[in-house]
Amino acid sequence: MTINDMLTDLLAKEGGFVNHPDDKGGATNFGITHKTLSDYLNKPVSVDDVKSLKIETAKDIYKKKYYKQPKIDRLPTELQPFLFDAAVNHGPRRAIRFLQNACNQYNFGPIDSDGLVGPNTCNKATECYTALNNWMMVALVNERQRFYVDIVDKNPRQSVFLKGWFNRANSFMPVISV
Repeated sequence: MTINDMLTDLLAKEGGFVNHPDDKGGATNFGITHKTLSDYLNKPVSVDDVKSLKIETAKDIYKKKYYKQPKIDRLPTELQPFLFDAAVNHGPRRAIRFLQNACNQYNFGPIDSDGLVGPNTCNKATECYTALNNWMMVALVNERQRFYVDIVDKNPRQSVFLKGWFNRANSFMPVISV
């Protein structure tokens, strides 16, 4: 799957302009938050600026900030769609921590759970995926689901998003025959 394929899938999940009162990200368009757009443009932006965001700008932000910059492009290609989506949804460091935690949990560490992709994370992720294949994706989806539950435990108002979050995570769950 190419980055353009991943962007197509991501944008279908993110949708268009939303300004939900319980969303801590505030106004978003194509999943790009007010703060992210402001950082990208290096200037304060208004809700109207978010609303009028061009899809090509959103794609550029995603490629740079959530794929290339965190080095997701250096990880096993089979894991990249999940990690890219998680980076967008939770931030790149949290997405990489999901990976590092899964590798450590299945004894493919030790890897510092620092959310950074370095040579050790790349090597251990490759070893883990080679050994576990689709079971690694199951572990990653489970890590993400636990994180969602923790969010709701800390802030019950976020429960309004839980079903959608779980659907999003489960969209990466492989079909495994035993």
